Amino acid sequence: MFKIAVLGDYDSIYGFATLGLDTFPVQDQMEASRKLEALSDSDYGIIYITEAMAALLKTQIAQYAGRITPAIIQIPGISGNTGAAVEGVKKSVEQAVGSDILFSNH
Repeated sequence: MFKIAVLGDYDSIYGFATLGLDTFPVQDQMEASRKLEALSDSDYGIIYITEAMAALLKTQIAQYAGRITPAIIQIPGISGNTGAAVEGVKKSVEQAVGSDILFSNH
C-alpha cells in the first residue's frame, strides 16, 4: 500500500500530521529537492507539496509527470494561494476527460 507525504515549510504542513499523513518540513530549495527525490524513490504514492516549494522545483517535478507514482499535487501554503494548485488539478482533469471543466458557454 502506498503512503502519502506532505512536503513544504513547517508552518504550512504541520497540521497534516493530525490527519495521519507523513510530513517533511524543508527550509530551502536544496533540501526540498533532495527530499522530493528520496520520497519519490520510496513507497509514497502521493506527495503533496506547497505551491511555494513546487515553484522552486518546477524542473524536477516535471520529470515525474509521465510516471504513475508518485502523484505530485500542489497545495496552498500559509503564504497564500497562487492559483498553481487549482491550475494543476484543472490540467489533470482536462487530460483525463478531454475538456475544460471550468469553461462555460454562458
